[in-house]
Order: sequence, then structure tokens, then C-alpha cells
Amino acid sequence: MNHTAMNHALLLVDLQNDFCPNGALPVAQGDVTIDVANLAIVAAQKARILVIASQDWHPANHLSFADNNPGAVVGERGELAGLAQTWWPVHCVQGTRGAEFHQRLHHEAFDAVIQKSTKHDIDSYSAFFDNGKRAATALDNLLRQRGITRLIIMGLATDYCVKFTVLDALELGYDVQIVEENCRGVNLQPDDSEAALADMVAHRARRIGLADVIAALAHHPA
Repeated sequence: MNHTAMNHALLLVDLQNDFCPNGALPVAQGDVTIDVANLAIVAAQKARILVIASQDWHPANHLSFADNNPGAVVGERGELAGLAQTWWPVHCVQGTRGAEFHQRLHHEAFDAVIQKSTKHDIDSYSAFFDNGKRAATALDNLLRQRGITRLIIMGLATDYCVKFTVLDALELGYDVQIVEENCRGVNLQPDDSEAALADMVAHRARRIGLADVIAALAHHPA
């Protein structure tokens, strides 16, 4: 794709089979995000801005999985690598169907895929860093090389990977717009998603509707 110097990028967070209905860690209405994401991808392509996707990419022996920790119970909290850790079911294992992008998602349009949670001994909610910020993914370098200063972010799940990606982006100095109708949460507690959105806004992220994103991109020279 022949991109212009436009400083926006569309970042799609973890739109994978295991986070959608019938997946290993399904998010309620997770698949609703797919068709909305496709509309955003079309708008991004017309405006010639980067389309980037993050992908949870766990090794099978990942220590965030309850099955790999004797006595751990899915949904409860413990400690991993010196950090508080929620125990998860086995999900998004490298090379499995569950780790693949949803079949309806126009993934052929992606300019880059950022894989995360690739090390077995620490979890990585954010598309930028692992949870302890001990190692970075390629995302920040990619964005800076392309002169990107604004991110349009949507995906799964609001209260984990979207939230931590947004907070890290803000800390790194990016302007962030969250397409709120295209985020869905795990909601281990009923209000987790709304609390996550409030936290992101408190850190200066902006909640925005898809229609406003499409309109703004349509008026940007391609």
C-alpha cells in the first residue's frame, strides 16, 4: 500500500477466534466487533493509513494458563513473574485455529501484525509491552518510523488488552481515539469494561464513534 504522510494508524486489538463465541476465552458479543472492524479497515484503506493488528500468540506452556499452574483456578488471581496475574483458560496458542484472526475479518488488509505474549513466563496484555514492561514489541518502533502520532484503537477485550494498549500508547505520547462501540470486555466483574473506559478517558484517551472516524478519514487527503 502506498501510504501518505498522514499521521494516523488503525490498531485492531486481538480480533481472534478464541475471543469470539465458541472460542476458548469468549468475550460476550465478541464477533460483533468483526464487521465493524471491517468498515474501519475500508475507511483506513481509502485514506491510505496504516492498518495494524495485534495478535495474542501464546506458547502452549504459557504460565498464565490455569492448566499450567497446579491449584490455579480460571478467573482467580495469583502471581506470575512477580506481578499480579489473573489465571486464564488455555487460549490463542501459537499455530492453532483459536489464535487465528476471525474468518470474517479482512486480515489481508493488514500492513503489520504485532504478536504478543510470546514468552512463556510473563503475560502481555498490551500490544506495546509485556505486563512488567521488561520487553517491548515492535509496535512503537514501527509507528515512530512511519511518523504516526494518532492511534484509532478498537478490539478485544476492553478491560484487558484494549485498556493496557491504550494506556501504554498514551504514556508513550500518542493521541488515542477509542472506538467504543467496537470494544467488548471479559467482565469478570460486571462493570469492568465501563471502569476500563473511564480509566482510559481519565488518562486523556477520547471515546469516539465509528461514524465520526469514517467521516474524519473521508475528509483526509489520500
